[in-house]
Amino acid sequence: MAETHVVILAAGQGTRMKSLKPKVLHLLAGKPLLDHVLKTARKISPASITLVVGCHADAVREHLNGQNDIQIVVQEPQLGTAHALQQVEPLLAASAGQVLLLAGDVPLLSHKTLAHLIKTHDTNSAVATVVTAVLEKPYGYGRIVRTADTIARIVEERDASPTERNIKEINSGIYLFDLKPLWSELRQIASNNVQGEYYITDLVATYRRQKLSVATLLVDNPQEVRGINSRTELADVSRIARQQKNEELMAAGVTLVDPATTYIDDDVEVGRDTVIHPGVILERQTKIGDACEIHANVRIKNALLGNSVTVHNFCFIVGAQIGNGASIGPFAHLRPDSEIGDKAKVGNFVELKNTSLGPGAKANHLSYLGDATIGSKANIGAGTITCNYDGERKYSTVIEDNAFIGSNTQLVAPVHVGKGAYVAAGSSITKNIPDRALGIARAQQKNIKNWADKPKATAKTDIQPSRVQTGKK
Repeated sequence: MAETHVVILAAGQGTRMKSLKPKVLHLLAGKPLLDHVLKTARKISPASITLVVGCHADAVREHLNGQNDIQIVVQEPQLGTAHALQQVEPLLAASAGQVLLLAGDVPLLSHKTLAHLIKTHDTNSAVATVVTAVLEKPYGYGRIVRTADTIARIVEERDASPTERNIKEINSGIYLFDLKPLWSELRQIASNNVQGEYYITDLVATYRRQKLSVATLLVDNPQEVRGINSRTELADVSRIARQQKNEELMAAGVTLVDPATTYIDDDVEVGRDTVIHPGVILERQTKIGDACEIHANVRIKNALLGNSVTVHNFCFIVGAQIGNGASIGPFAHLRPDSEIGDKAKVGNFVELKNTSLGPGAKANHLSYLGDATIGSKANIGAGTITCNYDGERKYSTVIEDNAFIGSNTQLVAPVHVGKGAYVAAGSSITKNIPDRALGIARAQQKNIKNWADKPKATAKTDIQPSRVQTGKK
C-alpha cells in the first residue's frame, strides 16, 4: 500500500464566525476543531501531516507548539484551495504515494471513513477520489455532476446553473490524490470563476478529460462531512458530537439519566455502572471510575475520580483527584491540586485548594482549607479556616492523623497540629500543637449579672477587657 501524506487546509478567514481568533481554534466538545481533525488523521498513521494556514497563523502555531509531527506552511494571499495545496509542493515534491486532503473545519469525520476512502482509491486504481454526501438541503456546497453514474466534474454553488443547483449529491471537500500527476496539473488550473480563485475541484474535470480514473466515496452519514462556517453551525455540530459521545458511553455501560441535558467532552472517560444525573458537565481530561454516582448540576473539569465516588448536587471540581469511595458535596468546591483520600468526605459548602485530605478524613460543613495537608481520619469542624495568605506569601498547614479540629477555628499558617491532637472550638491557632494535646486560643468568658435589666449606657461601662488565660497565677 502506498504511503499517505495528510494535508489539512486551515487558511480561511472564517469571516462568518465574527471572531478575533481563527475558526479552527473554536471549541467543539472541549477541544479546538483542528484537534478533532488531527486526532482522526493520526489514526491512519500517515507518512506526514502538513497544515496550511493563513489568517491568524501565529495563533495556530502557538496552539500546535510541541506537536513535532506537524509541518506548517503559510498561504499568503489566500487564492483558493488549489493555490493552498500548491504551497505544500516544496515539502512533498520528492515524495511518492498519495496525499489526503482534509478541511480543518470538518470535525466529525471518522477514521473508518478515511480507511474506506483509501481502500476505494486503491481498488479503483484512481488518480483522485472524492468523498461525497447526499443532502436534502445542499445549499452552499459544490455539486457532483455525473455522466452515466461516473463523476464528470464538480461545480461550485456560485458557478452552478439552476439545474445543477437541484443536484443533492455534494462535494465534501475531502479528497485523495495520487502525488505523481498532482503538482503539474495544479499549475494548469485557472481562476476563471465567480470568486476569481483557483479551485481544487477543477482537477476532477481535468483528469476526466485525460481519461484518468476518478472515483467517489458516498458516505452513509452526511453529518460526518459537515463543515462549520458560523456559530450557529458550530452549535448544531456540537449537539451532534455530544449525542455521539453520550451514545458511546451508554453502549459501554454508563447510565445517563437524561442525555439531552448531559454535556460530556470528547476526551472524558467514564467507567461502567456509573450513573450521571441531569445537568452534569464533564470537561477536558476528566476520568471517572466504575460505579460512581454524579448527581444533578455538577461540573467536573480535568479531574480524576476513583471507583464508587459520590458527588452530590451543585459541586464544582477542577484539577482535583478523588479516591475510591469518597463523598463530595453538596455545594462543594474542589480547586486545582486537591487530593481526596479513599472514603474521605467533603461536605456542603466546603472549599479546598491545593489540599490533601487523607483517607477517611472528614470536612463536613462550611470550611475553607487551602495549602493544607490533612491526615487520615482527621475531623474538621464546621467553620474551620486555614489562614494561608499573609498578603505576600502562601503558607502551609499540617493536620496529622486522627486530629480533631473544633468548629469555628482559624489555623494561622504556618502551623502544625499533631497526631490525635484536639483544637477547642472558636480558637485562633498560631502555634504548633503537640501530639494528643489540646490547643485552645480564645479570650476568657465573662458573664455580667443582670445585664438585661440595666440601661444600656450604664451597662456598657461594666464591660472591661478580658485578661488572656496564660495558665499562670
